[in-house]
Amino acid sequence: MAKILGAFFYYPPKSEQINSLLEGLLQVDQLTNWPNQSLITEQCQILKKQIDHPEIEYQFSLLFEGQGSMIAPPWGSVYLDQDKLLMGESQERYRAFLQQQGLRLNTGMNEPEDQFGLMLMAYALLLEKHQFQAAKQLLTEHLLTWAPAYLDSLKQNQISPFYQALAIVAENYLPML
Repeated sequence: MAKILGAFFYYPPKSEQINSLLEGLLQVDQLTNWPNQSLITEQCQILKKQIDHPEIEYQFSLLFEGQGSMIAPPWGSVYLDQDKLLMGESQERYRAFLQQQGLRLNTGMNEPEDQFGLMLMAYALLLEKHQFQAAKQLLTEHLLTWAPAYLDSLKQNQISPFYQALAIVAENYLPML
C-alpha cells in the first residue's frame, strides 16, 4: 500500500506510472483493516469521483510542482529545517541514509529525495528488500517527523478534493506502519 500511496503523491494522475495502480487506490478501503473503515470508504468514493476531474492534472501541478506559492510543499526540509528551504540539512541526512541503505532513487526528475511520495516508495522498497530495520528508521527518523504537518496542510487545500481525500487516507495509513 505504501507504494500505491507514494506513487499518487509523486506522479501526475494521468501518468503511465499511475495507470497500473489506479484500481488499487480506488479500492484501498478493502486492502487492510482500517481503524475507521467508514472514513476510508468515504474517501475512496471521493477519489473515484475526482480522478476524472477535467482539471486533475492542473491541481496536481499546483500542489506538487509549485506554480506560484505552494499551500502544502511535499518536501520534508520545508517543515524540518530552520530556514524552511528545499535541500536543507534534513534532506542531506536523508540522502546519506538512502546511500547507506544502497538505495538510489532514479525517477528521471531532478528533485530532492525527501518528497513525501518518494519517501513512501523508498519505504516500500526497503520492505521488499527485507530491510525491516532500515524501513523503520526511515519512518521514525525521516518521514514521521514532518508528515503530519504536511498531510494536515494538504487536507486543508481548497484546490483539489482528490488530494484532500488522498491526504486523509495517508494520514490514517501512517499510524498503521
